[in-house]
Amino acid sequence: MALTTRQRRPLPSDPPPSSPIYTKYDKPSRRLGDGGREEEKSLGWFVPVFALGMLRYMSATTNIIHDCDEVFNYWEPLHYLLYKSGFQTWEYSSEFALRSYLYILFHELVGRPASWLFAEDKVRVFYAVRLFLGLLSVTTDAVLVVALSRKYGRRLASYTLAMLCLTSGCFFASTSFLPSSFSMYAISLASGFFLLEKYAMAVAVSAAGVILGWPFSILAFLPVVFYSLARRFKQAFLAGAATSVTLLALSVFVDYQYYRRWTSSVLNLVVYNVVGGGESHLYGIEGPLYYLRNAFNNFNFGFVLALLFVGILPIARKKYAPGLVVVVSPVYIWLLFMSMQPHKEERFLYPIYPLICVAASAVIESFPDIFRDKYDPNANFVMVTTAKVLRPFVLGLILCASHSRTFSLVNGYAAPIEVYKILQHHDDAGPGSVVCVGSEWHRYPSSFFIPNYIGEVRWLDDGFRGLLPLPFNSTVGGTSAAPSYFNNKNKASDQQFLQDVEACTFLVELQLNRPYPSRGSDLSKWEPIAALPYLDREFSPPLYRSFFIPYLWQQRNVFGLYKLFRRIRN
Repeated sequence: MALTTRQRRPLPSDPPPSSPIYTKYDKPSRRLGDGGREEEKSLGWFVPVFALGMLRYMSATTNIIHDCDEVFNYWEPLHYLLYKSGFQTWEYSSEFALRSYLYILFHELVGRPASWLFAEDKVRVFYAVRLFLGLLSVTTDAVLVVALSRKYGRRLASYTLAMLCLTSGCFFASTSFLPSSFSMYAISLASGFFLLEKYAMAVAVSAAGVILGWPFSILAFLPVVFYSLARRFKQAFLAGAATSVTLLALSVFVDYQYYRRWTSSVLNLVVYNVVGGGESHLYGIEGPLYYLRNAFNNFNFGFVLALLFVGILPIARKKYAPGLVVVVSPVYIWLLFMSMQPHKEERFLYPIYPLICVAASAVIESFPDIFRDKYDPNANFVMVTTAKVLRPFVLGLILCASHSRTFSLVNGYAAPIEVYKILQHHDDAGPGSVVCVGSEWHRYPSSFFIPNYIGEVRWLDDGFRGLLPLPFNSTVGGTSAAPSYFNNKNKASDQQFLQDVEACTFLVELQLNRPYPSRGSDLSKWEPIAALPYLDREFSPPLYRSFFIPYLWQQRNVFGLYKLFRRIRN
């Protein structure tokens, strides 16, 4: 008679079966229970959602607008869809059709109900959309944090959560109305699903981030997509293919509804920038160190630590390879690729911002491993203990420097949005009033800050010779029009400037301590009705303008005045 061996049922406290991928069960346990190693309690959903929710709310309500492309390529088309007025750029001309209306419609899902709810108060609609962006960021980042906690433990997840909440880069990018921010959301979500071994969902989210967000971010998604396909090819491939085909077809259909011709804005953008050679250099070029400087400004020493992630792999391979290595690798791929492009903008780095937080947190969490002897756990006890104490100190330094950076930018450059809000208190100027803007056109915060009694916003010629946005023209087709004054060479149109300055009711100017006069200085014609300090970047020391240092920030920096004038009618 054959003998059989009965095996006990696994206890809840037992670790899962051995896996080639490191998990929190491989970490040294603090105490042993009757069933073996005690399971470390992972970080739940409440803390990440609550912490991220508070910080994203603060970002939505205090964030400045960092890039005029955010206004003219996204806020203005949304304003046109909601209110039938707004500025149009050449990218939205049906002749070029480089921008996707599907991305705009996604935000109209919130903007349209908000416009019904708040009626004529368009400023509230603006902030409603921003809160929606913050909610997206909370959701995707929370998934990433919880996934890190379940895979690698509470400490790494907690460090990452702190950096996602408080680093300047994530604070500002999380509520920016930009495709690169949408790709950033998708990177966080796809990375979280990947760590949770939901490979099909990771690939589907990656496809959405590329097609609905920013097509060029595909490079940042490749490591997660390839590894997911290697683990669950059929499921991941079908999910990615279905999502890609659906979104591409929907994008083409939506583009047809607005451009009134069959075209793909996704394909047009790729062709313009890659296949066709592109002419993005027309909008400025920067040196190869541009992104390194900007990333340091937004993450300070956290960015340095993120770059050192590769250096700790020999001693942390068991912990981080291959899972976290796959997640973090886009930081290096993206930095290398984007640094090779002549035209550079800070927002182009947004997709990898959450991954910088993960990489830096992993390095901080591994400080004791640098000194720990794997053959003799008791060796180097003093150094290991010192490294453990050093972890919260380094993290605190990074977060304090980041808060200093955030505070400096918010307080130094918030004047444009606040000044335009003053217009709603001067409706006695009457319907058809004209707001005129000269060299400050690039800080225009969008038509959401223009009250309904204002008839139009016009640009004044202050020497700029590039092509400026012009209003959507409903009489020639609105979104389907291909106005002759638009071109893809950044050549100014003779229709973009208002010739008769006497037609201006209001004037917006930044007055700096410069040896040339401004229009608003003629007090016989203009009455200042609002003036707020604005940091003078050119004459302020880099250290003090970049980081808020109590007392010294006000003393060492130079400020101009951002002013709103009203014409004096005789």
